[in-house]
This record gives sequence, structure tokens and C-alpha cells, in this order.
Amino acid sequence: MRFAAASVGVLLALSSLPVHAQMPLNIIVVEGDGAINNIRQRTARETIVQVEDENHRPVAGAVVTFTLPTQGAGGAFANGAQTLTVMTNAEGRAAATGLRVNKIAGNWSIRVNASFGDRTGVVSISQTNAAAGAAGAGAAAGAAISTKLIIIVAAVAGAAAAGGAIAATRGGGSGNNNNSSSAPTTITLGGSTVGSPH
Repeated sequence: MRFAAASVGVLLALSSLPVHAQMPLNIIVVEGDGAINNIRQRTARETIVQVEDENHRPVAGAVVTFTLPTQGAGGAFANGAQTLTVMTNAEGRAAATGLRVNKIAGNWSIRVNASFGDRTGVVSISQTNAAAGAAGAGAAAGAAISTKLIIIVAAVAGAAAAGGAIAATRGGGSGNNNNSSSAPTTITLGGSTVGSPH
């Protein structure tokens, strides 16, 4: 009886110990974070995540839910749904396919929840909706400035060469023009000045 009572006491003590919570799942964003979507074409780059355990091993068969914002910039999945639920493959990856962005420009986020048994994980993926010309405007402006600089440099180089030739012709002469009272030839190019030899 004493042995039985001691066993019961041990079991009760063990049952009162705190149960350690499972380690959370890690969600790695493979594609889609920081993507800029063209609101004129209404298309978005495919968003892909990978679900891993605490040892960075892929978790196959995890349930992944992608949730879009209900207001402002964002988009929708097939049939106008704001959520899409898929299972991870053997590599622990899940993709949010069929996303079409709306016509509202701005920054927004996709909330991603993953679960496997009693383990869960969450991550937020940032994206931007922009007009077609917005992303390329900076590059086009830079190209235009570069072209102007090339033209200016070429013009200055040509003028400098021509100026040197003029100075040499007027300064050296053939001996027939020995008018010493004439003013020397001076050509100014930007911050540089070219004068005839004395």
C-alpha cells in the first residue's frame, strides 16, 4: 500500500510539472518581399515561402494561409478572395498563386500564417503597388541626364580643339600680318581660358 501511495504521489507530482510549449515554425520568404507590382497590368510577382522547424529543416504538409488587406492598396486571389490556403510541398514551400493587385497605389503587406500540428508561425511580406511609369521614371531621368552630359563633354572637347587651332593660326601667322597692336585671341570654355602665345 505504501508503494502504491508513493507511486500515485510521483504521478501527481509529474502531472503538475509545466508542459513545455512546442518550438514555433520558422517562415522564410523565398520570393515576393519588396516586390513592386504594376497596377496597370494588375499582375503581381508570385509569393513563395518556406516553412522550417527549429533546426532549419523543411516541414512538408504544413498549412499555410496568405491573407491580403481588405482596404487600400492590395489585391485579391481567385474569385475575389482575400485569403488563400495551401499545403507545403516536400521542400516545405508554399506559393501564393493567382494574385491580382488592385488599382490603388501604395505599400501593403501579405500576412502569412503557417501551422503544423500544434506548432505555428507567422510572417509579414511587404509589397508596393505602383503605376507602370513610376518605377522606370528614375532610370529614364538618369539616362537623359547622362546623355546630356555626354553631349556637353563632346561639345566642350570639340570647342577646345577648335580653340587651340584658332589660337595657333592667329598667334603664329605667316609673317604677313605683323600688326602688333591687335588684341590677342582668347577663348573661354567654362572655367578654362585659352589665350594666344605671346
